[in-house]
Amino acid sequence: MNAKEFVELFYTEKNNMLKMYFSNLKDTEVGLNIGNLGLTTEQMEKMHSIIDTVLTDAMYSILLGLDGEATIGNVQQTYKLYDENGCKISNCGEIEQYAYEYFHENK
Repeated sequence: MNAKEFVELFYTEKNNMLKMYFSNLKDTEVGLNIGNLGLTTEQMEKMHSIIDTVLTDAMYSILLGLDGEATIGNVQQTYKLYDENGCKISNCGEIEQYAYEYFHENK
């Protein structure tokens, strides 16, 4: 696995979560809470956009934190990430590059 594949997995997970929350509102606690609000179609679209933004910000921040480009819990350091075969996933800065591409250029 390389940095691009690692970031792509986070991006895929974000999209899966968003889809899961809104495809059937009774399948998740988040969906139930949204459904209980009784939103109009227009309000539901706004809620979808808000949650999409929250998930994007959270995952982007975590990825940058792992890359040493941002803090995680007020600590900023570079982490070394390895796949299950012991191969290093990225060099410093690679995750940030792909995170920006996936989470901000793909909108």
